Amino acid sequence: MSGRLQVHYFPTPNGRKISIALEEMGLDYEIVPVNILKGEQQRPQFLEISPNNRIPALVDWTADGRRIRIFESGAILQYLGRKSGLLYPADEVGRCWVDSWLFWQMAGLGPMAGQLSWFIRVSNIPGRDERDYAYSIHRYRREVRRLYGVLERQLAGREFVCDEYSIADISSWTWVDQYRGQVGELADFPGVMAWHARIAARPAVKRGLTVWMPESDEGWSSAGNAAQIAEAGQHKQN
Repeated sequence: MSGRLQVHYFPTPNGRKISIALEEMGLDYEIVPVNILKGEQQRPQFLEISPNNRIPALVDWTADGRRIRIFESGAILQYLGRKSGLLYPADEVGRCWVDSWLFWQMAGLGPMAGQLSWFIRVSNIPGRDERDYAYSIHRYRREVRRLYGVLERQLAGREFVCDEYSIADISSWTWVDQYRGQVGELADFPGVMAWHARIAARPAVKRGLTVWMPESDEGWSSAGNAAQIAEAGQHKQN
């Protein structure tokens, strides 16, 4: 049994939520790399912790030595907030509001931005039929812009999503940070732009972004995993 939190990790927006939160909260942790470029998320020992074969996942221990397993980044953020007493209100009124914005990101901003990214990558594959991606890009870009509009309205007159800096900010910030180019680098959302810059300047955020990187990001960088996408298209045709 280790006394440190174990974070099963890859530097995606969801993974970086956890590394940033841990740095902000000052909790002792170790990174357990799960290189999704090499399929390590399919290993039995990882599936035992994260049955949905997605990072991040977290392992902790109770005072009497029982192992705690948590998957899904939102659940991990809530746990870390409870454990540390930081970035997560103790009162029910505040906690419910933070939870609402946390799940807004989990159910909306993250999945929609992820789908848009996927189909933009598809469009960059030479010779790919436009019918495979044109409507999807239109549909998801429109929804992503709508969601940015929701965030813009919420930030009006506020420095942070729920007034005080919280896990709700961290949850959305990593997605905005990686995919803000989808909406023109935030030019149409000045409140989101200022919020993004405010959080980016935090020392703990800077540390959390660089806790671990794979030796090679071929197939994962902003150019996208063209081979994986092409393979998915072949499976669809078959």
